[in-house]
Amino acid sequence: MTAAVEQRARGYIVTDGNDHFAVPVLLRYDPEAARGEECPVVLHFPGAGFASPDREIPRALLEAGLRTTCTEGAVRVWPCGRVQTVVEFHAPGEEPLVIQFDAVVLIRFLRRTHAEGPAGEPAVAAAAHDPGPAPEPTAATTGTTGTTRTGAPG
Repeated sequence: MTAAVEQRARGYIVTDGNDHFAVPVLLRYDPEAARGEECPVVLHFPGAGFASPDREIPRALLEAGLRTTCTEGAVRVWPCGRVQTVVEFHAPGEEPLVIQFDAVVLIRFLRRTHAEGPAGEPAVAAAAHDPGPAPEPTAATTGTTGTTRTGAPG
């Protein structure tokens, strides 16, 4: 039995003007409530005044959208600079909903969903954003003189 993963976040509603206003968002992933093969991530907007306070997005789409523009159905996700991600929802009869998140919040949430998710699922989020080990220094120093092979002090 897997536990649901929830995380509170702050999203910024993007409008046609230069106005961006913060809204609280509850990110939720519950493998037990999956309908079909893939369990969606639910973005819940408490008290935001939307016709429906919940929006669903496939977890794989959210992960892929951290790196490149991705679209599936009425949902589009794309990176915005190095530190933000934009999620855009189109629902029939409603204005498009465009929300900007700090990417690190989404990455942390997605890593937790893989840690808590059903056995056998790949840890895509962790692997995609892990910078890996630090590179080795390129200049080798000699053990006897403390200088590099080019003669510069090391």
